[in-house]
Amino acid sequence: MRRFGGPINLAEQLEKTKAMDRPVQALAKTVRGMIRPGLLRDLLHGVPVGKPAHPPLANVTLGCWISAAVLDLTRIDPRASRLLLTVGIGSALPTAAAGLTDWSSLHREQQRVGFVHMLTNVTALGLFSASLAARLSGRERAGRILSFAGVGLGGVGAYLGGHMAYRQAAGANHAPQIAHLVPLGWHDLCALADLPDGRPVARRLGYIQLFVLRRGDHVTVLADRCPHLAGPLHQGRLVVENGEACVVCPWHGSTFRLGDGSVKHGPATAPAPTFETRIRRDGIIQVRPGVDLKLA
Repeated sequence: MRRFGGPINLAEQLEKTKAMDRPVQALAKTVRGMIRPGLLRDLLHGVPVGKPAHPPLANVTLGCWISAAVLDLTRIDPRASRLLLTVGIGSALPTAAAGLTDWSSLHREQQRVGFVHMLTNVTALGLFSASLAARLSGRERAGRILSFAGVGLGGVGAYLGGHMAYRQAAGANHAPQIAHLVPLGWHDLCALADLPDGRPVARRLGYIQLFVLRRGDHVTVLADRCPHLAGPLHQGRLVVENGEACVVCPWHGSTFRLGDGSVKHGPATAPAPTFETRIRRDGIIQVRPGVDLKLA
């Protein structure tokens, strides 16, 4: 096979890809080791607010730096520019911590782009820090030049972040849009006798796949695709935390309460869609979208 007039050595390309992935793998492993599952990790993911924490933090950081650059163009108040630079630099630490935490639990293709995104933003942070130092030492012109360079590089980082979010769907809710795929009302799913007791399985309902767990005569049904990156929840582990029965996604460890599908632990921030269930007299399980889906 030839491309651009030359032979392609697939083995060499594979080796180059592996070599590029080594620092990505090492950093992701280090981040996961330093920020273990728990309250801090959930805060950095944005679990308490139900939305990823990194994007709004990044808006604050880059917004301060862009605002400082606008003031530099008008030269209205150098003190205001220094204040905005300082706030942006100060907010960069929690922004980076949240971004690294999210990045450490992404697919490899997303992590590759995110690694370049990180390097670009770290360099931009260095330029803005140098800009502030220059201004504090009285070199306003050098400070403005460094700030403009930082804005340009920060724009490249923002573009890569947008590529990850909108093209690669990093941070998006991957749970099926049940409200659009399942009509309201009750639907026959399967016979209760066909389900194993205490072990989750997957069952189809029209266009979607469901997580189905039978415990005696009680049946729990969730959308099977994890909202984080669409991992199959029926292949996950069943755990009990603080008296709450949960399922742990097998891909990245997102944990959902079986009672209502809400997030117990990240990296997921959106809940798993739930279904109400009932059993007919002939043993057929019927399901319908939960209350939250009816309101969607």
